[in-house]
Amino acid sequence: MAAVELVLLQRVEKLGQMGDVVRVKPGYARNYLLAQRKAIRASKENLAQFETQRAQLEAQNLKRREEAERVAERVGGLSVVIIRQAGESGSLYGSVSARDIAEACTEKGLTIDRQQVVLGHPIKTLGLAQVRVVLHPEVSIPVTVNVARSPEEAERQARGERVGQEEAPEAEAEAAELFDPGAAPEPQA
Repeated sequence: MAAVELVLLQRVEKLGQMGDVVRVKPGYARNYLLAQRKAIRASKENLAQFETQRAQLEAQNLKRREEAERVAERVGGLSVVIIRQAGESGSLYGSVSARDIAEACTEKGLTIDRQQVVLGHPIKTLGLAQVRVVLHPEVSIPVTVNVARSPEEAERQARGERVGQEEAPEAEAEAAELFDPGAAPEPQA
């Protein structure tokens, strides 16, 4: 399959800057870059049109980036709490998705889409997790996601306590009482 040449209309992470001519696979071009209006095909007419509009596009990009930087300064260090059911070991019944994080951020005053939340992997355990929210292709902020079973547990986790670990020493003490140390199992007849 032949690669497709495109001109980027904005910065695309791990691909290039605005105005770069890039070669990508046809599916990526058709399904993402062209569909999201992040690029145009690199024909002579499109290149000429891009060059005439370049100053205008760069000015719009600069304005959007400055707005994103102001928002990033205002909500820097954002932390959200998500309440979920979990087992005794701390593993969730399900996972926390980008949509859940976007809704929690919106409740805290930062209106974002789920596409702006970058999750390295789904959150499947209780505790604190760092995710990245992309406000602009060149501006992103870290958001702390506190996944807990209750608001009280979330407060304890935020203070740095290890939740769910308190029961472990008691269980070990009970097990030690039940078994004699160094005793071998009795042979069965």
